[in-house]
Amino acid sequence: MMKRMLAFIGALLIFLIGAFIKTNQNQTLSTTKKIPTVGILQPLTHPALDEIHQGFVAGLKSEGFIDGQTVKLDFQNAQGDQSNLKTMSTKFVDEKVDLMAAIATPAAQACANAAKGQTPVLLAGITDPVGAKLIKTDQHPGGNVTGTSGDAPLDKQLQLLQEVVPQAKKIGIIYSSSDHGGEYNAKNFAKLVTQAGLTPKFYTISNTNDMQQVAQQMVRDVDAVYAPQDNNVATAMKTLVSAANGAKKPVFASADTMVKDGALAAYAITQFDLGKVAGQMAGQVLKGRKTANYPLAYVTKGHNVLNEKTARTLGINLPKSVVHQVQTKGEMIK
Repeated sequence: MMKRMLAFIGALLIFLIGAFIKTNQNQTLSTTKKIPTVGILQPLTHPALDEIHQGFVAGLKSEGFIDGQTVKLDFQNAQGDQSNLKTMSTKFVDEKVDLMAAIATPAAQACANAAKGQTPVLLAGITDPVGAKLIKTDQHPGGNVTGTSGDAPLDKQLQLLQEVVPQAKKIGIIYSSSDHGGEYNAKNFAKLVTQAGLTPKFYTISNTNDMQQVAQQMVRDVDAVYAPQDNNVATAMKTLVSAANGAKKPVFASADTMVKDGALAAYAITQFDLGKVAGQMAGQVLKGRKTANYPLAYVTKGHNVLNEKTARTLGINLPKSVVHQVQTKGEMIK
């Protein structure tokens, strides 16, 4: 009788231990399934886009989503190949990510097309998302897409140009025909230039390989150059600056990274902030907030950035008022 009792107790213990192990395994699997996956798509490697990416990760973290712990981040870089954008965004959908983050307009369009109105898409620094047919309106996006827009403060950028080179009359505006955001900013900047009594002249490139030839022609015809938020122009900024410096023509830009690449000046939005706000919004969507009525967020506050070395190269004496403003509230590139 005692042996039977011991055998029964032993069997019961084995059963309970097995049940405990199985329960823990199921809980582990359940916990694993609850960790969301976010696909991040970037069209190419560039300091400005890299800053947006870093800001996005920081924004997610501020909402409690830490890579490898409470969220899985799948970062994909198309390395400048448009066909890769379609492949990578489709990969996100096939792998059933919980959310896609799109850095720059080409990536946003690829993600939105692949998502087909289903997977949430967070825009990170997209210019004119309504015109790019990504959302219906800023306040009521109306579908699975929302995020941040880096709509450039064009009036302040023109004001800076006029303060630094008041003698400039013909303004060359260069953008790429394949970048909706670049074209949008270029044309709106041209309207402001015309209103100011100056003459805008458009120059377009289809890709970065066109920059040298187009830039050399442009700097012969204009007094100053404006480079809007445009992925191809930003990537080829050093080529543009080289041609402009050779002709002693200043380049005014829309991002601080462009000034670091040699442009003379910019009233620049912080790209990191664009990404961070988008990351915070993504965190809210992962927590259950619906994109359809989640208003687009605009980041427009910026600061003046000057490149002191470029000013010396061009022989331009920077106005004391502008220098003082940069020294107190902006950034001086030595």
